[in-house]
Amino acid sequence: MIKLGVNIDHVATVRQARQTDEPDPVWAAVEAELGGADCITFHLREDRRHINDRDAELLKRTVATKLNMEMSANAGIVRAALRLKPQQCTLVPEKREELTTEGGLDVVRHRRRLGPVVKKLKREGITTSAFIEPDVRQIVAAAECGFDALELWTAGYTDAASEQRRLEALAQLERGVDAGHDHGLIVHGGHGLTYRNVGPVAAIIGFSEFNIGHSIIARSVFVGLREAVREMKRLLDTTAMQHLALLEADEFWQADGEED
Repeated sequence: MIKLGVNIDHVATVRQARQTDEPDPVWAAVEAELGGADCITFHLREDRRHINDRDAELLKRTVATKLNMEMSANAGIVRAALRLKPQQCTLVPEKREELTTEGGLDVVRHRRRLGPVVKKLKREGITTSAFIEPDVRQIVAAAECGFDALELWTAGYTDAASEQRRLEALAQLERGVDAGHDHGLIVHGGHGLTYRNVGPVAAIIGFSEFNIGHSIIARSVFVGLREAVREMKRLLDTTAMQHLALLEADEFWQADGEED
């Protein structure tokens, strides 16, 4: 089954809009886990615009599933990650003026800087992941840097302006998944995925986990966070079951053909 990571940054964004103490992203993590989340993801930004150090420390103490910290390669953030020791660190590009992460990390360009960061994290037993676009050059560079996993940027598909572009983006993601596996990497996906568009991406064989934030938090306004997570989990599970049924049917007809 495909695992679901729930990004709780947007809960902290609502809190920070009023500079108060609610809603609490740590409580949101509890609710997400009770809804079936397999992973809790948060981004500790250099400017602490939403998740702060208090949140990160409490998340480390309380999250029972995998804790995934998104982070830049900034020296101060790396030190924070080494103190915190989450189960996984996902390196992402970061610009202070952006609303959310835009595009993937350029591992090809920054591999000399990223390699030592990956080594430091792995020495502490932290699984390392690179948030990159589904470009074979970036995937090869990530493997050479020593990353354990990839999170493929899915916005090329979710933001596609035409059906042709959407199909091209799906094909590129499929090639990215295959390339990741060919280089011994675990493959995750995320960015811009919603209840309406996740199906075709989840149908690509080889993704082990999706990280989804905004859509789940938005849905939770109407149905509660536990139920919002359950609904997304059901979508992923249904897609996986449909895929399994198709594979079994294909194997049956191939075997039947060989007997004939």
